[in-house]
Amino acid sequence: MPNREQIRLMASLLLPPIVGALLLVPVILSTTVVDDLRNLWPPPEFNSTIAGNCLHNPSLRYCGDSRRLDGLNEIFKFTVVASHLCNESRNPNCIESFDKIDLRGRPKIAPLYLSFDFFWKYCPLTIRSIDFSNNSLRGEFPTSVLACAQIEALDFSRNELSGDFPVERLVSLVNLTVLNLSYNHFSECKLSESLVFRRFNSSNFVHSGLIPNKQSFAFKAMFLMIGLPVMVILIVGFIAMLCFRRRDLSSESRQPRHHFTTSMLKAATSGFSRENLEGKSDGVDIYRGILTDGTQVRIEIYWREISNESMKKFVEECEVLVQLHHKNLVRVFGWCDDWELRAVVTKWTDGESLEMWLTERAPPLKHRLKVLVGVMEGMCYLHELWPQVGYDLRTSSIILSENLEPLILRFEFDGQNSSSKNKRKFGVLLLEMITDRGKMGDLEAGEAGFIEYIRTNFPANCQNLLDERITIASATIEQARQVIEIGLACIDHSANKQLKMDWMRHILLRIYRACHVHGSPNQGRFSGDQDKRREHGL
Repeated sequence: MPNREQIRLMASLLLPPIVGALLLVPVILSTTVVDDLRNLWPPPEFNSTIAGNCLHNPSLRYCGDSRRLDGLNEIFKFTVVASHLCNESRNPNCIESFDKIDLRGRPKIAPLYLSFDFFWKYCPLTIRSIDFSNNSLRGEFPTSVLACAQIEALDFSRNELSGDFPVERLVSLVNLTVLNLSYNHFSECKLSESLVFRRFNSSNFVHSGLIPNKQSFAFKAMFLMIGLPVMVILIVGFIAMLCFRRRDLSSESRQPRHHFTTSMLKAATSGFSRENLEGKSDGVDIYRGILTDGTQVRIEIYWREISNESMKKFVEECEVLVQLHHKNLVRVFGWCDDWELRAVVTKWTDGESLEMWLTERAPPLKHRLKVLVGVMEGMCYLHELWPQVGYDLRTSSIILSENLEPLILRFEFDGQNSSSKNKRKFGVLLLEMITDRGKMGDLEAGEAGFIEYIRTNFPANCQNLLDERITIASATIEQARQVIEIGLACIDHSANKQLKMDWMRHILLRIYRACHVHGSPNQGRFSGDQDKRREHGL
C-alpha cells in the first residue's frame, strides 16, 4: 500500500477538486485497502473543501452527495481507492493520467475493487478503458461498473459470469465502441435484434451465451434426422459382429506393451512444441517429453517415409531394444510406427556427452578409465546376450550421468554387426579418450590418419601422444601406454580376431584399479600379463 505522501501526490493530480481536503489526512495507511477504508475518516476541513469545489464547479459527480455525512465519507474513500487502483492498473504515469483500469489476469484483487460501489459511483472522467478479463469472476455482471458513462472500451471476457446481461444499461454509454464479453455463461438474448449491439463486433461475444448458436442448432437437427439412425445401425452391426465372430481374446495380451501412438507423443511434448525440441538434424528431431506417469523421456522422431517392409523391420528391431536392461545402455521404453511418423522413446538422462566432458572438464586418467570400463561392461552384455544389436561408440553418442556412469545412446541393425567391428569401434574410442588429437593438427585422412599417426609414434613417443591435461607421472604414463596398446590391438585386423571381450574388460578393470594404488601397476601391464592372455587363447 502507498504511504501518506504518495496518496497526497497522486490524489492531487487525479482528483484536483478535492486536493485540499486530502492533504489534511493525519493518518498512516495500514496493510490492506479494506483496513484503510475501515479506519480512515475525512478530516474536519474536508467538508469545507468539497463545498468550495462544488460551488466552483457544480458539474462534479460528487456534488449531489457532498452535503450528507455518508456521502462525504464515500467521496473520501473514493479518493483513496482511485490512488490505489491507478497503481494496480499499471498506468504509465499515475501522477499525470488515469486513463485506464487494467486488472486483467489478477483474480486475487479484481473482485475487491469491483465491490467498491462508491468508486464506480464517482468514476473519474479521465478513464476511457476498463479491463477485467481473465479473472475467474463469478455471478452476475457487476452493473456498477457501467456508472462510468464516459468509457470507450470494456472487457470482461474469459470469466465465469452468468445470468442476464443488462443490455438496457448500454444505451447510456454513447462513447462505448469496444465491448468484449466472450467466454462467459450469460443467459441468451436476442442480440441480433438489439440496435445497441450493432455498434460492436460479433466476434467479441464468442462463447458468451448471449448469441444463439444457429450452426449448433442446425447440426443437432441434422444429427437427429440422419446421424442418430445411422448410429443405431452401426451399434447393432457392431453388437452382431461381437456375437457371431469368434475372437481369440488371448491375442490382445500379445500386443506390444511398448507401443506409442502419435497422439501420445504429442501429449508428452506439448504438441511437439519448440520449447521441447532438444536437437535437430537431417530428417531426425529429438524432443524431451513427459509421459502420463511423470517419466521424462527422449523421443527421437524420424520424418522420412519408408516402405512397409522397412517399417516392419523397424518394429522388429524395436521389439528387441525394449528388452535390453543394463546400467550402461539407455533404457528403451518403446516406439511409434504410425503412418504419420516413426519414433523411438528412451529414458531421458540429464548429463553431458562424452565429447563435451573430455573437452571442457579435463578429467584425470582414473575417471577416463572408469568410463571406459563402463562402456566395455555394456558391450560385453550385448555381445553375450544380444549379438545382433550394434551400437554407436562415438564420443557424441555416449552420455555421462552424475556418477560418471556412461550410457550408450544409439543402436543399429545394419546386418553387418560383428564382434570385430564393435571391437574396432571401441579401439578408436580408447585412443580418443587417452590421446590429444588437438596436438596432431588437422589430419586430412580423418580417422585413418589419426590411427596411423598413433601407430607411427607408439611406443617411442608415447608420452607426447597423451592428452597434456592428464597428470604426468611414471605410473600414469605406464597405465596410459597399456590403454593405447589395447586400442591399437582392437584396430589391428589380425590381433582383433584373437581378442576376447571378457579379457579386455578384465585388463581395463585391472588398470583402473591400479590408478587408486600408489606406484607403478607392474602386475597389471597389458603386454606382461602373459598368463591371462594364454587363458583366453592369445
